[in-house]
Amino acid sequence: MPSSEKIVSQSYIRNKTIFAFIIFILFIAGCIAGWKWLQKQPTDQGALKPLRAGLNYNEKIFSNIFSNNHLVKTYPVSQAVPKVRVNGDVGMGNNFDTATWKLQVIKKTGDTLFISMAQIKALPKTDLVFDFKCIEGWSQVTHWAGVKFSDFVKHFGLDEDVKMNYTGLETPDDEYYVGIDNKSMMHPQTILCYEMNGAPLPMNQGYPLRLIIPVKYGIKHLKRIGTIYFSNTRPKDYWYERGYDYYSGL
Repeated sequence: MPSSEKIVSQSYIRNKTIFAFIIFILFIAGCIAGWKWLQKQPTDQGALKPLRAGLNYNEKIFSNIFSNNHLVKTYPVSQAVPKVRVNGDVGMGNNFDTATWKLQVIKKTGDTLFISMAQIKALPKTDLVFDFKCIEGWSQVTHWAGVKFSDFVKHFGLDEDVKMNYTGLETPDDEYYVGIDNKSMMHPQTILCYEMNGAPLPMNQGYPLRLIIPVKYGIKHLKRIGTIYFSNTRPKDYWYERGYDYYSGL
């Protein structure tokens, strides 16, 4: 009975090895050439231009499939961590005067609303326990409470303002600032937050008012909101200017 085994010659093995080695060398050379080419490209808002183009393309894809019906997973309060990690302190200067703080909301007409914490706390309260995710790679199940941004908009007559494309938020000292698409701002789990773990926000977590927006990474959860405004063009964004993704969605 004839054997089904294939006899492989030494020359065949040698030729295959040489071919594989050549392909490997060409691949490495291509990677090095591509890396050198990339490093010579101009920058756009802190990122190399080809990388920025890729991030902008991703934003278009994810913004087109975004839906208010897609809710972030929530947890029972018992699963929330007692000690919440602080993700950054830019804009948390010590010269902040809590006694004179009022939230400034600049309408598209140019008029400015000055809103007190008492007015905000008079609105329906929403508790939210979710997995807060940071771009540094860590996450925590955390407990927050405040007013839904959509309820805030309705109560203060900002419906026409949120028809614009973006909302900009800034700290009172203007040191930290974010721009967020209004689809995400109007998501039912986005809140203007004034409590953490059932108590007023600590100073290092954005007292008296911060943004909690579970559909975004932590860099968008601006602490200590001083000003809110609306725009059809992208508002300035602290981490976008430093090379990060503007959309920063989950």
